[in-house]
Amino acid sequence: MRIGTRGSPLALVQAHEVRERLELAWPSLRGQIQVIVIDTKGDQILDKPLAEIGGKGLFTEELEAQLRDGRVDIAVHSMKDMPTQLPAGLHIGCLLTREDPRDVLLSRGGLRLEQLPKGAVIGTASLRRRSQVLHLRPDLNVVTFRGNVQTRIRKLEQGHADATLLALAGLKRLGLESAATEIFDPSDFVPAVAQGAIGVECRVGDSDVQGYLNAIHCTETEICLRAERSMLAALDGSCRTPIAGHAVLTGDVVTLSGMLDAGQGVIRASESSVAADAAELGLRLAAKLKGLCR
Repeated sequence: MRIGTRGSPLALVQAHEVRERLELAWPSLRGQIQVIVIDTKGDQILDKPLAEIGGKGLFTEELEAQLRDGRVDIAVHSMKDMPTQLPAGLHIGCLLTREDPRDVLLSRGGLRLEQLPKGAVIGTASLRRRSQVLHLRPDLNVVTFRGNVQTRIRKLEQGHADATLLALAGLKRLGLESAATEIFDPSDFVPAVAQGAIGVECRVGDSDVQGYLNAIHCTETEICLRAERSMLAALDGSCRTPIAGHAVLTGDVVTLSGMLDAGQGVIRASESSVAADAAELGLRLAAKLKGLCR
């Protein structure tokens, strides 16, 4: 089995996690899984915001091309990078158990967001993070920060900014959790849709591969992401609009919280439903957020 992945340290950790889980579930695959690194436009172009150069597909197109033509059998993705519409013939074959989806602040001097001085510089490439941090601290100066986790930490240490914002999931997977200065509560700072979730994409109809993937699939993650991605799709979510969504499954009840900034400031709302109606829940919350924008 050949796994396609981006070449960043975090992407490689995620690909190897998929390989380890498959080998644990299927001992016959041990030594039979190859990780293949594929460069993407999103990794090559680091001096511009994603919204200016094509959005989320920049991290997936090259992997999906090799998946479609059979050069790899599966592709491992951070689900927050995945467009809501996938290419014909491909689908998400499984989702791993989700890591902590919260956002964190990393700052020079160990200051929390509320402690940063007026005019302090925050580096982020995310419009979602920009919108929410300015909602909490409109006196701060937000600048574009791109690159992998280690690159952004290095830029921070070199003084390019006073603080930056990252996903806790990525820091945990890289063993860098201690670098976080502050972990935000999702009710105050809503995570990106699907943040912390790893998805494995494969060809529709590839029953052999799907059989292997079924053994490492997490149903709880699937339910939560169904709600979040349904909301995102209904809001026409792209890298050009600040949108956030975070679902939690408690028993058989899904609670979805959403955030939208359509140019009138941050708007938040939440809704709940039974797990079977997760997709409809996302549509309902999207309609509610749109209504609050009027």
